[in-house]
Amino acid sequence: MMKFTKQNFIFLVGGIIIYVVDIGVDFWVASKYFCQGQYSWSILILCFRGLSSLITQIFSYEWFKNDWEGTNTTKLKWIFLVHLFQCGIFIRYWFALKYGCQAAFKPNSSREASETDPPNFIQKQAVDVVTDINMLRVFKTFLETTPQLFVQIYIVMKHGKDNICQYAAIIMSFCAISISTVDYQISLRKSLPDKDEFPVLPKLVYLFYKLLTITSWILSISLITLLSVRSSVILLIFLWICGFTWTLKQHTTFCKSKKMEYLYRTVVGIILIFTFFNIKGRKTKVCISIYYATHTVVTLGILFVYMFWKPSIIKDIHFTIVSILTIVNLVLGIIFLVVYYRHFHPTAYCRPQACSDEVDGEGGQKERVEIGRFQNFIMQ
Repeated sequence: MMKFTKQNFIFLVGGIIIYVVDIGVDFWVASKYFCQGQYSWSILILCFRGLSSLITQIFSYEWFKNDWEGTNTTKLKWIFLVHLFQCGIFIRYWFALKYGCQAAFKPNSSREASETDPPNFIQKQAVDVVTDINMLRVFKTFLETTPQLFVQIYIVMKHGKDNICQYAAIIMSFCAISISTVDYQISLRKSLPDKDEFPVLPKLVYLFYKLLTITSWILSISLITLLSVRSSVILLIFLWICGFTWTLKQHTTFCKSKKMEYLYRTVVGIILIFTFFNIKGRKTKVCISIYYATHTVVTLGILFVYMFWKPSIIKDIHFTIVSILTIVNLVLGIIFLVVYYRHFHPTAYCRPQACSDEVDGEGGQKERVEIGRFQNFIMQ
């Protein structure tokens, strides 16, 4: 178990500030489009915000209910009400600040631990609650930030307005998406006892791998959306069906209830549209190779379709810039991916007993609850 440091606490505080600012920005952008008479864009942005908030609140409450099973039911009722009003994440941030402060600034404090608790009880609590938050942030990123980014890029490419603020918002969204995946990987490494520390260089390589591959893919989908919205929707639905089917074949046991498990698989299917997500903590050399090979073929296919379907658009400056950015980001992203997996990726995903076939049975579920929610689920 890695330690929760003062630096981690500072990043936690920064994360809270960013979360609050992000809410304000969403409503500001929605109101801006509404005032300009672009009601469809405004409604879309609010729908993405509402959907991501609803799903993250459901998962957050379910995790509270699982963790507090057998405790005071009155407390759970209050937790339910807070989540009902879409504020459950703030409870989690409060616990994160509480345990994080004790772990980072009072490492020898034992007020929260009983005699039967291990010496690093507070450290584990801090790491686990931050990992929960980062997992919810991953859900939010691919349910809200990514769709909103599509809308922003589509508006820029469709109407050709050179708005510096809009370009800055698009760049920040790309960075936010990749950083959220890296933050989750860092938290997950901390929650796994047999994982090594995530040094600065591997962290940067991993960041650029995610940033560049996701950027290239989103630009590709934006191009096909500009060509035909219907084709884009059909492609995204097809990719989600493929991702959802793959999660079904993995026989995941992330949640206790079947309904929550299917919701989890549905969300993972959405994440798999944009980036690879290892949901079983196993070696994925073949799967990840097929995944990014498919992305490469589809990306090149989209560019060729543009060239033959609408050859006149090649002269358009926006198409030229986006095409170059798509290819460059794809090539560099694959290079960083190969470098990361050849030189920096840990060979052991989790402890041998945690990676055994028992994780899919009742014994595995019990063990996972005891050692931590995410120890068998690793984002690569």
